[in-house]
Amino acid sequence: MLKVKDVLKKKGRNIWSISLNETVYRALELMAEKDIGALIVIESGQIAGIFTERDYARKVILKGKASKETLVKELMTKKEVMYSITSDKSVEECLALFSAAHCRHMPVYEDNILIGLVTIGDIANTIIAEQKITISNLQNYITGSG
Repeated sequence: MLKVKDVLKKKGRNIWSISLNETVYRALELMAEKDIGALIVIESGQIAGIFTERDYARKVILKGKASKETLVKELMTKKEVMYSITSDKSVEECLALFSAAHCRHMPVYEDNILIGLVTIGDIANTIIAEQKITISNLQNYITGSG
């Protein structure tokens, strides 16, 4: 059974972050530069929350704000309400949490230390790849060609 830590081994453990006092515009620039959809928000070296494309899409224009003047801390999802998972959980458990939480990005912890960030796409792609391997193995078994 694949674990979240297996996904991070393949994906990598890059964690991109931004200060809660940076502008939303700067956050968007960084996300575009790194081709990512979320940033961990840091305050005094500690995790304060997460800022995602969804936070931007739902909280800037719809609330009459301007990205060059609005600070990340005004729109981020605070740590107290953000979902996270531990690296020892199965990819199936992770997918269930994504589904229940209606989120797309999730910090991954190991021994209470942030070690990475997974997306619902990372998890879905991992499950699909595993299913393809299982199907291929079953086809080989059935046809006797494996």
